[in-house]
Amino acid sequence: MIRSTMILAFAVMVASMSSCTSSRNRAPITQDELVRNEQAMFDAAAPGDQKPWKKYFADDSMYFDEKGRSMDKTALVEDVAPLPPGYSGSIKVVNPKSNIQGDTAVLSYDLNETETIFGQNVTARYHGTDTWMYRDGKWQIVAGQMFRYYEDPAPGKVDVQKYADYAGTYELAPAVTQTISVRGGRLYARRGERPEEELVPESPDLFFRKGLEGRRLFRRAEGGKVDAMIDRRNNEDVTWKKIK
Repeated sequence: MIRSTMILAFAVMVASMSSCTSSRNRAPITQDELVRNEQAMFDAAAPGDQKPWKKYFADDSMYFDEKGRSMDKTALVEDVAPLPPGYSGSIKVVNPKSNIQGDTAVLSYDLNETETIFGQNVTARYHGTDTWMYRDGKWQIVAGQMFRYYEDPAPGKVDVQKYADYAGTYELAPAVTQTISVRGGRLYARRGERPEEELVPESPDLFFRKGLEGRRLFRRAEGGKVDAMIDRRNNEDVTWKKIK
């Protein structure tokens, strides 16, 4: 019994010493280092250099991108390809925030992307969150997620004289109506007692609301008369019939 107790005590002592040694041997990491690692990957995106992505993503990592795709490391690395001829661009890591605890570090950040397509400049903003872990003597990403910030489309030029075609009352269900009105050369929508919202033109018959995803499409029947307003979100349509 005494011998068994001594063996158990020795095992606990060895495990404790091993844990302390592992903790001492762990290479600490800072937010600045994490940002540099992330920036190295995004600098390599435009030329299609896969080396940083292979280096900083763990073999068992999970990644979810702004398009809704779920990818393992192999699929993610294969997705890193050079921009086509006539295209150029850069991605900058900004606004980083981190939570570093022991062998785990979570980095949250924004991405500002600038792309030139045959001389025309476009921009986009993203937000990413990556979880880094220290394993096998190196820090690597084990899970990452990215989404794109919503941006309003550019307003289009339309014939405001046609706004009168849209004015009226639209019904979704009995007693559920929405009123479209014209005032000062602008188009407005009001549902019940809710605040009025301006509909900004994107193209003829197609409108958006500032800061909100989705579109309002006014449908024309044969002959050109507006007979419905379509509330389109995530490629799904909800139709409001024009009743007066």
